[in-house]
Amino acid sequence: MTGVNLKFQLRSCGATGLVFVCLLAVASGASAIAQSASSADLSQRYAQQGSEALAAGKLAEAEQAFVKLRGLQSGVAEVHANLGAVYFQEGKLEEASASLRQALKLKPGLAASDALLAIVLSELGQFKQALPGLEKCFHHGATPDTKRTCGLQLERAYTGLDRHGDAVQTALELNKAFPDDPEVLYHNGKIFGNFAFLSIQRLATAAPASIWRHLAEAEANESQGENDSAISEYRQVLALDSNRPGIHYRLGRTLLSRSRQSASPDDIEQARAEFQHELGIDPSNANAAYELGEIHRNASEMPEAQRYFEQALAHYPDFEQAQLGLAAVLISRSQPADALPHLQRALTLNRDNEVTWYRLSQVQGVLGNAGEQKGAFAEFQKLRDAKSKREEAGKQIFAPQEVTPQQLEKDPPR
Repeated sequence: MTGVNLKFQLRSCGATGLVFVCLLAVASGASAIAQSASSADLSQRYAQQGSEALAAGKLAEAEQAFVKLRGLQSGVAEVHANLGAVYFQEGKLEEASASLRQALKLKPGLAASDALLAIVLSELGQFKQALPGLEKCFHHGATPDTKRTCGLQLERAYTGLDRHGDAVQTALELNKAFPDDPEVLYHNGKIFGNFAFLSIQRLATAAPASIWRHLAEAEANESQGENDSAISEYRQVLALDSNRPGIHYRLGRTLLSRSRQSASPDDIEQARAEFQHELGIDPSNANAAYELGEIHRNASEMPEAQRYFEQALAHYPDFEQAQLGLAAVLISRSQPADALPHLQRALTLNRDNEVTWYRLSQVQGVLGNAGEQKGAFAEFQKLRDAKSKREEAGKQIFAPQEVTPQQLEKDPPR
């Protein structure tokens, strides 16, 4: 099993910088090449035509000129290197490989051609042959562009050779060297995802009836919204170990998720029982206490809700959602002054939560602080508008929240 098939579009992006390193080095030596030829004027003309065509992006014309120059200067390594780079730009990989090999045969010290040949071989799927050159290029490349290009191809080669651990190690090094490069981040995400998939697949083969296999299946199903399957797998885990910490909580979360799809009161009651069971195993599980507080708050059972939110905060004072939940309970119980410090604490933890600013505007208004109320509501509006734009752009693509996030009780006025 080789996992994902990684294909990099390097001829139009990452490799271009490396190619021009090779080309410009040759172009700057065009006079020397021409002078070594017996037909100096003709060689000079072909070299000039090829360089000008390259500068204009006219690859077919550049190829014709350098092919003619090769006919006159077949013993000059740089001519073959130049032509190989042009072939690569055109996507003529077999021709590029032959030209680059000839260049290196004539002059083994052409580092740019060595790196480019490794990239060509990787593009051709000849990963074993490409590997030494890619490793050398990645670890000892003269420029950041060279390192980046060879690193991406090295990930591909390692994956093609089923060396997934080495691919992950390369991805980690690329992340460190290019932390904000979108292409690097994209391909590294595929590398990490592929490694996770292969690890779970190996788990299913090595221990198909184990707790860990059922737990992996449950979490995968939960993340994909397949609640029935996730519930079944979590119950399989509990059948093997009924008091394993965290599992009753995960089962309760999945039941809550299903209740939002089915509007089933039974699912909510089962979720409540699972959260209580979790607290019986581990009273310090702040997530379970929080979810119980939220269930009671939504049922308008405010004293019980307050007790569970306070229990969550007793074990995890920096729990933003619990601070917000307790503030909501205190607001509903007409205790705005008591709610205020919880909202202020939530702001110190995260200033980008629109719910915090809206509830703060409510409290400041009740307390008669008109200026603070106006400022908090303005922050709320700004964050809500930004959130709407993000959602419209389809950026909410990651895993669900670990706990049920606080929501606005009603649609506030704009």
